[in-house]
Amino acid sequence: MSVVKIIELVGSSPKSSDEAVSNALADAKQTLRNIKAVDVVSTGLRGDNLDEWRAHLRIGILVESVD
Repeated sequence: MSVVKIIELVGSSPKSSDEAVSNALADAKQTLRNIKAVDVVSTGLRGDNLDEWRAHLRIGILVESVD
């Protein structure tokens, strides 16, 4: 059996939703180990002029594997 911790993150980009996802994942990889799953929950535009892409991610981290 495995234990997985779920962390939610929001990434942003002025260019695209794909880049917002990539930015969030790149930041997560700097400090998190054992990332086993990434789900993009939603994407959308934010800001006064709707000029900033945002991506809401759910990241699964393996914290324990019990056999």
